Amino acid sequence: MGAGAHPLYRHGDSVVHRIPAETKIVGLVAFVLAVVATPRDLLWPYVVYAAIVAATWWAARIPVRWALPRMLIEAPFVVLAVLLPFAEGGERVDVAGASVSVTGLWAAWGIVAKGTLGVAAALTVAATTPAAQLPAALSRLRVPAVMTSILVLMIRYIDVLAAEAGRMRIARISRGDSPRALHQAGAVAKGIGALFLRSYERGERVHLAMLSRGFDGRTPDLAAVGAPPKAPAAQWVVASLPAAVAVVIATAAWVVP
Repeated sequence: MGAGAHPLYRHGDSVVHRIPAETKIVGLVAFVLAVVATPRDLLWPYVVYAAIVAATWWAARIPVRWALPRMLIEAPFVVLAVLLPFAEGGERVDVAGASVSVTGLWAAWGIVAKGTLGVAAALTVAATTPAAQLPAALSRLRVPAVMTSILVLMIRYIDVLAAEAGRMRIARISRGDSPRALHQAGAVAKGIGALFLRSYERGERVHLAMLSRGFDGRTPDLAAVGAPPKAPAAQWVVASLPAAVAVVIATAAWVVP
């Protein structure tokens, strides 16, 4: 698994790239928790959070045009948020000639704002953290070894499965399949089922290969296997600054009327 094996990693040499992975993981969790804990009926905290994310992108040299398309993963939640003002009850107001719920509007705003900030923060960590650093970082954070091993194998084989799905798609098209046609939905569903079976069989082969090489079910201390040095206190301080500011803003949002 090479450095930056996962598709969201963006090669660079910024100050954010050089911060150890464990500090960025802790900072990400603290930032997301601060955003989630912020009252949804206030606007100014979210402006500050967005400024923190933008400043981090600038420090990490992450272009907006690169990041925005990769944030479309939250699109289903945005669709749900758009429907909430029409489905919720309570007090209603007219917006562009349509009667919508005030409670639904605030709920939609909360979903979109918090979801977008969470996805942007997670993307920032993914774009600046090579996959090879994750095992040691999780081990140092006392994540159970089994969960760390599962994550490592997932990162290793997700590209393999994506390539397999691409080959299956090319094979269908070469045999006259039209993926965008509605009547081909059955073929697509069968392809997904076949990919699942192939993935399961591949997992069994990998497990047998591990057993033949002496694997006994116990995972090694990944923090001690070719890991980079631990983060010094100065890097912990730098990595914690965005999260610390977010925690202060979330606290102020509840205290300041």
